[in-house]
Amino acid sequence: MKDTHLRIPRSLFALSIFYGGMVCLAGVLGNKQVSLGPISALGPLVGIGPLAVEAGIFAFLLLVIVSSAIAELHGTVVANRLVRFGFVPLIASIILSFIILSLPAAPEMEPARRDAFALMMGGTPRIWLGGIVAYGISQTLNVTIFSWLRRDGGGLLWLRAGIASVLSQIVDTLLFVTIAFWGIFPIGALLAGQMLAKVVLSAVLVPPLIYLVVGIGRWLDRAEA
Repeated sequence: MKDTHLRIPRSLFALSIFYGGMVCLAGVLGNKQVSLGPISALGPLVGIGPLAVEAGIFAFLLLVIVSSAIAELHGTVVANRLVRFGFVPLIASIILSFIILSLPAAPEMEPARRDAFALMMGGTPRIWLGGIVAYGISQTLNVTIFSWLRRDGGGLLWLRAGIASVLSQIVDTLLFVTIAFWGIFPIGALLAGQMLAKVVLSAVLVPPLIYLVVGIGRWLDRAEA
């Protein structure tokens, strides 16, 4: 009997699962702001004070790297499809968080733990909307720029990934901070600080990591052959 099952490359299967996990984790990690030493020292140099960056950036950078790696390994269409599928775990995690927060805590639960959970997992509709919009536009932009830079032969993987990440991070920050906090407090310093920190992290982390992820993907596909 002829095998009619759809065969998915190992790299696409593994990286897609990893991508979905990072989509959900980014929002949780974003509840903590971290100071990154040398990066924080850049703030006063440009007149915006010491920098702190929300820790969700690390998961988001992995999303950028994985979507770029998928575009490199399997093409732009597949990478954009992955980004669109990413809305599923993102929206599902928001809905599930809302449901869990709406349910009463068990009487046996420690008050400190209960309050900490509500503080960490809670969010306003504007913050949730900002996260969804920023994710979709910035990730699509990352894949588009990465693929556009590849059109003339595909060299300099690290440079294509770095440029796409930097530009998408700027757009992500602009969209999220504006949607979530416009009119609540002045956002100019927050925008500048977050953009600067994310651009530096993108420039430092994305170039080496894109080679690692693409290399893992190619190894998985060779092992499958």
